Amino acid sequence: MTEQPKYRLKVGLATCGIAGGAAKVYRALEEKLEGSSIPLERTGCIGMCYNEPLVEVIEADGQSYLYGNLEPEDSTRIVEQHIGEGKPVTELLVLGRGSETDDPSYFSRQKRILLKNSGHIDPEEIDSYIAADGYEGLKRALTSMTPEEVIAEIESSGLRGRGGAGFPTHLKWSLTRKAEGEQKYIVCNADEGDPGAFMDRSILEGDTHSVLEGMLIAGFAIGASVGYVYIRAEYPLAIRRLQIAIRQAEERGLLGENILGSGFKFEVFIREGAGAFVCGEETALLMSIEGKRGMPRFRPPFPAEKGLFGCPTSINNVETFANVPRILHQGAAAYSSLGTAESKGTKVFALAGKIKRGGLIEIPMGTTINEIVFDIGGGISTGKPFKAVQTGGPSGGCIPADLGDTPVDYESLKKIGAIMGSGGLLVMDEETCMVDVARYFLTFTREESCGKCTFCRTGTNQMLKILEGITEGEGREEDVDTLIEMAEKIKAGSLCGLGQTAPNPVLTTIKYFRDEYDAHVREKYCPAKKCKALIDYTIIEDACTGCTVCARQCPVDAISGAKKEPHLIDQDACIRCGLCTNSCKFDAITVTSMPKGEDELCHR
Repeated sequence: MTEQPKYRLKVGLATCGIAGGAAKVYRALEEKLEGSSIPLERTGCIGMCYNEPLVEVIEADGQSYLYGNLEPEDSTRIVEQHIGEGKPVTELLVLGRGSETDDPSYFSRQKRILLKNSGHIDPEEIDSYIAADGYEGLKRALTSMTPEEVIAEIESSGLRGRGGAGFPTHLKWSLTRKAEGEQKYIVCNADEGDPGAFMDRSILEGDTHSVLEGMLIAGFAIGASVGYVYIRAEYPLAIRRLQIAIRQAEERGLLGENILGSGFKFEVFIREGAGAFVCGEETALLMSIEGKRGMPRFRPPFPAEKGLFGCPTSINNVETFANVPRILHQGAAAYSSLGTAESKGTKVFALAGKIKRGGLIEIPMGTTINEIVFDIGGGISTGKPFKAVQTGGPSGGCIPADLGDTPVDYESLKKIGAIMGSGGLLVMDEETCMVDVARYFLTFTREESCGKCTFCRTGTNQMLKILEGITEGEGREEDVDTLIEMAEKIKAGSLCGLGQTAPNPVLTTIKYFRDEYDAHVREKYCPAKKCKALIDYTIIEDACTGCTVCARQCPVDAISGAKKEPHLIDQDACIRCGLCTNSCKFDAITVTSMPKGEDELCHR
């Protein structure tokens, strides 16, 4: 029997870790461990993106120590002190015995089913996935179940599509299976385009084989022999790991002809998208795979009847496919025991914005917004009051803090005018202008519109012009009612989901933050002090030391004054970039936005 090593080291090498410097830490550990028998392994996103780079030291008895926020030189202390002397470097620990910053609630409040392998297995080694019960769901499907029984198992689990709409997965599979046609296709939608969303990318980078296994099971269930992964080219690491996983699965006989001796054959191809947000819509995605311009088409016929290359096609997103092997392996009952009556299982979210613990989390459906923000996310990073969360990206809605007890599930979010979307959750504090948030998201959807239908192409552009006017102090009394009227018409008249949901951020911010719109329109005042046309930067004479730093930072030379004397800002020249406030060490520069009629306080 091979003796187990006394220690094992794992480094989080997903995109988030690499961006934080994990590759340099990995190379430094390689050098320190050269010639030793200590295994150094790569893994995917551990979830604690706010602590990257992360290194886990696992002792022979299973005791784990997670080090975070590391620099390459920290590898010396970890190897010499922890590995060499058996003494953990407590001041570098973020989780584990002796950690001064240990807060187990980050993981204890989660239920990691999809992410159970992320941060634990090596995504570039198929044996690592197999050792974690990988391909057991496929084995069960191919050796002891009929396609109809697989679909029934998915139906019993209550799995709904995790791409945003929440359409029942079993129904999509069943419709495609019953459709006429010798050739059928499985398509994995990995075109993750929501700002602030990185769930699909992280799953593909950290547990790649789970997505392939889910596609294989789906292919068996609907009678497909070919699958496509449609992924945006901006995800080079995910693409590379997909290529590795496909090659490894083929070498093991898990892709190709006569898989596991069952007679079932299946092959997978990768198609890279150019990053068009509209290609997240399933018919536009299919057009892009076919080599055409990605534009939605009228439905019916739906893809289940006439999809890719005119053949019956079932399309699910990354997270949906990654759920399938767990359901087949552990049984539908285990999965359906989590969540709510109508929203079963768990949901992966990308926590971003003004949150202390930004990263990747997985929670049971029905967990409240407050539990996510405060118990898991650790609260607001700025120390300012919690104001709102944005769910569902440009297609979603802004939910105010006073609705923080709302459960996160399909039905509850729909009731308050929001949607779950693919899983981005952007947290905002009181210094966020909700009118400007609506303007930002509408700018995104306007630019990403394919232009095929008038409601979306022209309507979003006209709504954006109104919002821009409001944030620039040129709003009119009738503007808000006009926005509501246009939003409803765009939702009703647009061809695809992009146009149908583009007005959501505008409608929800008007519904829950109407007072901010009124302040912008009636008083030419931005309560959050964010809209550049409605704010002034002012130097407090008694606090200014005349250090000249702000003047040197100003890109338009709007700040003047002699050294060691109070400075002044020329309001006509100032472009409100904020560089002066960021550079001032004495808090001598204030941002003001006063209601109309108090111009004597505006220092113009």
